[in-house]
Amino acid sequence: MDFGFELAQGVPIHRFYVVIGPMQAQALSVTVAWLRLERAHADYARQLRRDHGITPLQLAILSILTERPSLPLAALRKALAIHAATIGQSIDELRRMGLCLVRPVPEDRRARMVSITEAGRERLEQAPKAGPVRLRSASIDPARLDRLRDGLGDAIDLFGLEPWIPDQSSGR
Repeated sequence: MDFGFELAQGVPIHRFYVVIGPMQAQALSVTVAWLRLERAHADYARQLRRDHGITPLQLAILSILTERPSLPLAALRKALAIHAATIGQSIDELRRMGLCLVRPVPEDRRARMVSITEAGRERLEQAPKAGPVRLRSASIDPARLDRLRDGLGDAIDLFGLEPWIPDQSSGR
């Protein structure tokens, strides 16, 4: 495999060759694929924020809210497996932009119901769907989704990310 360093003008300043075995080559190709995914998602998130004023999480919230007329905030948090403060901040920002409504539940003053506004529906329609939010609306073979779920589970395991998996019961 060829690893080289180049100046901005494309002039090589140092070139060396490293012989790597098949397992190392596979590990390197997985690393490159992971970095491409991270970069693509970061670029998508920046463009979504710049062009539409929302984050991927807020787009996911709007997408879920189109499926039900009104949803308890707690149910939305549970569906997205996100910390209560994180989803609360996202909902508050959507509310300030007029993209969703938040109403108290008369029977439980602590609970809140969230619903999408017409402006929220329009923003959702205009925004590009990429990442996990795309899976809710794209026509994808269920077997392929199963393989993706399993592959992402493998990624958590093989990258050693288990200690950072959010605890569903704590809402972290």
